[in-house]
Amino acid sequence: MRRRVFLAPAAVLLLAGCGLTSGSPMADDVRPGSVGRGEPLKGARLTVTSKSFTEGLILGAIMGIALEAAGAEVLDRTGIQGSIGSREAVRKGDADAGYEYTGTAWITYLGHSKPITDPREQWEAVRKADTANGLAWLRPSSLNNTYALAMNRQNAKKYGTKTLSDVARLAESDPGAVKLCVEVEFANRADGLPGMQQTYGMKLPARNVTQMDTGIIYTQTSKGSCPYGEVFTTDGRIESMKLSVMADDRKFFPNYNAAPMINARTLKRWPAIAEVLDPVTSRLNNTVARALNAKVDVEGEDPHQVALEWMVEEGLVREG
Repeated sequence: MRRRVFLAPAAVLLLAGCGLTSGSPMADDVRPGSVGRGEPLKGARLTVTSKSFTEGLILGAIMGIALEAAGAEVLDRTGIQGSIGSREAVRKGDADAGYEYTGTAWITYLGHSKPITDPREQWEAVRKADTANGLAWLRPSSLNNTYALAMNRQNAKKYGTKTLSDVARLAESDPGAVKLCVEVEFANRADGLPGMQQTYGMKLPARNVTQMDTGIIYTQTSKGSCPYGEVFTTDGRIESMKLSVMADDRKFFPNYNAAPMINARTLKRWPAIAEVLDPVTSRLNNTVARALNAKVDVEGEDPHQVALEWMVEEGLVREG
């Protein structure tokens, strides 16, 4: 999965080859807006990192721009391949901060097999556990980039399903109607298809599940060739392709809320980082993420420019 699976041992090599010993200064001409007033980070030299997929790049830019507006000199080391590289950079002090997902930390990094249903409790558990790793977690956003099933509007109208419980009932009454297109990983993860079927009492025959790449899933779901496709809840293609997302009414899928993950030593030296980032993070939700991601993935815009324009439009920072 794009935002939480890492490649090992190859990922270890990426620590040296994907931005931890290189990078370029962010040079946005920004001033404080509703954040960064008084430039409380003036004199700070901070390194921001991120993963390499679209949302990660946008979040990394958003964080860096906020820190710039507060007076910090920011080194851009966003775009690290895999999940573990960006986390290790912050943990070891090669980078100071980056947005991370609570579910990723809890399951992939901290080794727990069962997610915590309540998103706030999930974040709190991660925050407490990661203090031993020298990492501090600031307040989370409501942006939750988790799994979901979606279908095009024509099929949504035809079958009338709005929740995963509806899908389970349809699978029982009309087994041929529920055909899924999913990624290989989703088909095999405990927090993917196997767990979903168990939780919702679905019994789908293997012939009803087709495995394919992410991009193809969206295309085929949009066309209706896949009645139900696995999607990520903040993907911009959901809106652009007019897909209807099935609600996870039994709250099976883990919470993957984005939150700033800060090197604890850095935060101790520059505690104002929290007051700078908290108001920014509070503006992030699935609607915002889908819109910003679509500008990159659908319209072909630059992730950093998309982040900057949003920050200015929201009044968080000012240009010039």
